[in-house]
Amino acid sequence: MKKLETQVVIVGAGITGLTTAYYLKKKGIDFVVIEKSAHAGGVISTHHENGFVYETGPNTGVLSQPDTAELIEEMKGLCEIEIANAEAKKRWIWKSGAWQPLPSGFKAAVKTPLFTMGDKLRILAEPLRAKGKNPDETLAELVLRRMGRSFLDYAIDPFILGIYSGDPSYLVTRYALPKLYNLEQKYGSFIGGAVRKGFEKKDERQKKATGEVFSVKGGLTSLIDALVQKIGSEKIMLNVSGVSVSAEEKGLKRLNSSIGSSFTTRFVVGGEEVGIHSKQVITTTGSHDLPEILPFMSKSEAAAVNNLLYAKVLQASIGFNKWEGIPLDAFGGLVPFKENRDVLGILFLSSFLSGRAPEGGALLSVFMGGVRKPDLAGLPEEEVLSILTKEVKAMTGLSDFKPDLLKITRYTHAIPQYGLSTGDRLEAVESLQKKYPGLLIGGNLHGGIGMSDRIKQGRGLAETVAALN
Repeated sequence: MKKLETQVVIVGAGITGLTTAYYLKKKGIDFVVIEKSAHAGGVISTHHENGFVYETGPNTGVLSQPDTAELIEEMKGLCEIEIANAEAKKRWIWKSGAWQPLPSGFKAAVKTPLFTMGDKLRILAEPLRAKGKNPDETLAELVLRRMGRSFLDYAIDPFILGIYSGDPSYLVTRYALPKLYNLEQKYGSFIGGAVRKGFEKKDERQKKATGEVFSVKGGLTSLIDALVQKIGSEKIMLNVSGVSVSAEEKGLKRLNSSIGSSFTTRFVVGGEEVGIHSKQVITTTGSHDLPEILPFMSKSEAAAVNNLLYAKVLQASIGFNKWEGIPLDAFGGLVPFKENRDVLGILFLSSFLSGRAPEGGALLSVFMGGVRKPDLAGLPEEEVLSILTKEVKAMTGLSDFKPDLLKITRYTHAIPQYGLSTGDRLEAVESLQKKYPGLLIGGNLHGGIGMSDRIKQGRGLAETVAALN
């Protein structure tokens, strides 16, 4: 076995792991990143084909944290942020065979056919309702209590489908949408809280969290390539298998190491067994990988950490050299579960990001599956094509469905669902980190699912390690 030493081993070279590595390097802390796939970036992967630029992972992010803007600023000269154009502010909702714009103001909310008159009147009294007392209230329960059924069905439900591919009756608000939960808890009202927050002063750093939709010019892989260049490709080991971490127990004699290792991470790369001794280990993988990576967990610990439901999702990237459907002057359209269609929604990527399709053409991303229709994500390709033909024609006004680009990507563990079990998982993570000092468990099993959440967590992990060294 080949033996190596370092201060920190990072398991996983997705955006969380790479961000952690970048900030560790800035702090002068030695590390090695190991990754099971053949490329860095995790699910982020940009492809260029016949004039189309499409993603087979996340298509965009949201500047919900200043850390994201700061990270991309630090990549200056290697990649450049692209803010979605103004059309991205429009969202369409499918109802009764037609797209309806999601209201963005009071007048539009009064006129929209998405909500019942009773719920429109009900929303006027929303600031007067008492705040919830159940910390484990689901999103569906909260919205029904404060806003009404039609708001749940035609605003919140499609919103959740767009973010989580999930079910509002499963997601617990304080875990899945903590900012929304805190609005009610801190201010007593969504509307009142939003108004009051709008008047609160922000420092220069807070102002960087604009809430705008963003990508990177040329695709998100440009950000990954920039991070790898800053980190140094020699610090990232790809195509590793059989990753397993062992932890020294207190009281045992330390290994003969100038670093004073407390963990050994074993794996195989290029047919060779490798063991890396380190003071700290950071995992940034999905929860489903942790029982194998951390075999020293007890059965109860492993069960608590891995108690996470993941949505199964299929993404179809569809390109047209010449667009002959309806004007795509929006971010995209979401399809409420109540409408009983076979797609979750459609992104009109070429409408708000530059260079994604040939001039006069269009690039769409269509999503299927999700928590409530997981079987659709696993259908044979011919059945998927049949559904796409039917749904895309109906929703975009195309007389025929003959795309010039069609790429289908399936995700078994697409998006984690922060339900009632989240509390037990967070307790288990905290307990393991206390039990094994130097072990840090990151990844999307906690801390948010968006790209900005992952970047913020990665930076925080590096700061925690720096505080320990």
